[in-house]
Amino acid sequence: MSIALSPFRLVTKHEHDGSHPRVTRRALTLAAALAFVAVGQPASAQKGFLFKRPVGSFSFRGGYALANASSDVFSESTRQLTLSKTDFSAFTWGGDISYAAKPRIDLVFDGGYSSSTTPSEFRNFIDNNDQPIQQTTKYKRVPLTIGLKYYLTDRGRAVSDFAYIPSKYAPYLGVGAGTMYYRFQQSGDFVDFNTDDLEIFSTALESNGWAPMAQGTAGMDFTIGPWLALTGEGRYQWARARLDPAVFEGFQKIDLSGFTGTVGFKVRF
Repeated sequence: MSIALSPFRLVTKHEHDGSHPRVTRRALTLAAALAFVAVGQPASAQKGFLFKRPVGSFSFRGGYALANASSDVFSESTRQLTLSKTDFSAFTWGGDISYAAKPRIDLVFDGGYSSSTTPSEFRNFIDNNDQPIQQTTKYKRVPLTIGLKYYLTDRGRAVSDFAYIPSKYAPYLGVGAGTMYYRFQQSGDFVDFNTDDLEIFSTALESNGWAPMAQGTAGMDFTIGPWLALTGEGRYQWARARLDPAVFEGFQKIDLSGFTGTVGFKVRF
C-alpha cells in the first residue's frame, strides 16, 4: 500500500514578511506516522489501516451442521423408517459478538440455529390399502454459549499512536460452554406393535427442552478491509438431553452432539 502525502504548510498572518510557518507538534507527528505506513508496508500487505486497536467484533456466518445422531432414538428411527443419520444434519446460521480482553484473547457470546424436516415411511409395513405408512421427522438445535477465543498469532500491529494495521491472516482456537435448546418431533401415522393386529394410528411424538453443552472451535480470519474480514470456522459441540419419558419411554438420552462448519463476515469495532 502506498499513501501519497501532498506538501502542506500552516502559515501565519506574518508570512508576507518572510517569517517561517508554524506547524503544531501533533500535525508533524501524524504526518510522520502516515509516512511511515506508506514506506513501511509492502505492496502485498492488506489495504487500509485503523486509527486504534479494535475493542471487539461481531460476525454472521452460515454453513452446515452434521449431527452425530448416535443415541437409540435415532437408531430406532433409521431402523423402522426410511431415514438415515444424514437426514438429521442441516444447514445452519448464527453469529457472535466478542470483546478483546487481551491482544490475543477474546470473550465471545455466540448463538446458532439448525433445523431439519424429513418425510419418511415405514420400511417393512404398508396399510390396509397397500399404501405407505407416512410420517415427518423434525429435528432442531439452538446452541447458546459464552467462551474464550485465543489467536495463535498477533491480530495486527500498531504504528506509533495513530495507526493500527490488521494482520492478513489470524488463526485461532476457542472453547465455550452454555446451553442448547432442542426439539425432536415425529408426526404422522405409526404402527402399534403392542397390538396383535398391528393397528395403525395417527399421532405426534415430541420431546423438547434445554441441555448443558460444551464446544471447541478452530478457525481463521482473513482481512479484506480495515474493518471487515472473512472468517471460516469448524466447531464440535457436545450435548445430551433427557427425552420426555411420557412419550419416549425406555429411551436413553438424545445425542445432540455434532460437527459444524461455517463461513461468514466479521466486522471490527
